[in-house]
Amino acid sequence: MSIPAVRLPEPRVRTPRQVRREPLQDIPVPGHKRVLLAAPRGYCAGVDRAVVAVEKALEQHGAPVYVRRQIVHNRHVVATLEQRGAVFVDEVDDVPPGGLVVFSAHGIAPAVRDAAESRGLHTIDATCPLVTKVHREAVRFARDDYEILLIGHSGHEEVEGTAGEAPDRVTVVNSPDEADTVVVRDPAKLVWLSQTTLSVDETLETVRRLRARFPELHDPPSEDICYATQNRQTAVKQVAAQADVVIVVGSANSSNSVRLVEVALENGAAAAHRVDDAGELCQEWFTGVRTVGVTSGASVPEELVQEVLAALAEAGYRDVDEVRTAEEDLSFALPRPLREAGSARGGRR
Repeated sequence: MSIPAVRLPEPRVRTPRQVRREPLQDIPVPGHKRVLLAAPRGYCAGVDRAVVAVEKALEQHGAPVYVRRQIVHNRHVVATLEQRGAVFVDEVDDVPPGGLVVFSAHGIAPAVRDAAESRGLHTIDATCPLVTKVHREAVRFARDDYEILLIGHSGHEEVEGTAGEAPDRVTVVNSPDEADTVVVRDPAKLVWLSQTTLSVDETLETVRRLRARFPELHDPPSEDICYATQNRQTAVKQVAAQADVVIVVGSANSSNSVRLVEVALENGAAAAHRVDDAGELCQEWFTGVRTVGVTSGASVPEELVQEVLAALAEAGYRDVDEVRTAEEDLSFALPRPLREAGSARGGRR
């Protein structure tokens, strides 16, 4: 099924405050100091859709708007939305009966939807359409009596949501090593799916090891790892091959941001560090460093990257060269309740 797409408004400044930090000192390094800025980086279409969904819900319904879990895995985005009246809760049981709740970009299990309905909650589903695609695959394969090996990280919201579509049919495979020990019911009725934000290379290695044990293993009908995850990993590979150190802007609970650090280290960077913002940069990371690579995870506002670049400029890294490996122009329609309400008010979709 095709996914309807519209051009969303340009992301607004969502950073909750000016980052307070000690300025980096200019670091004397022989030769020319520069920054290699990876592109694509930052917000993907699914993240932008989810964040705009909460903003639109606040505009149309007023505060409070409840959000189950973090709408996206970035603490700055969450803090900004909290300032505007969003209330983040762990479960729908924490939402008052009859309240409005937004489901995060990572997706939910059917049991969560049922619990919201039983409490009489009004719901807006901001699940990324690419995650929804994996959910539908899980439902279809379970209906056809396949056992599903879900490559992903146990405990991640996306994995919980996908596994919840067919809990009796899904086994989570956390790593290539687990592929060597996983036990299956029928090797002839076996398919693999994956979390959308994984390392592409590690996922391929996990599949290779699974197929070595289970030659009849079926592939998903189309790529599960999202385009944005792949594009950001491809870009950071090129940057890492030329950089002495790579800075990844992103929060600790952002799977795709953590993967970018790993990919940088695996592809030539002598060091790589994840920071939430410029305030977490450390002077000692840049001793003797001529080339700094910079990128950001798919849930990171561009303002945070620009603050990192400003801090690096203070340390003498004023020349910035963009390393672009792909163009992205995909956008997703807002959730139906917001589109219908916006249309009724004559507002933007």
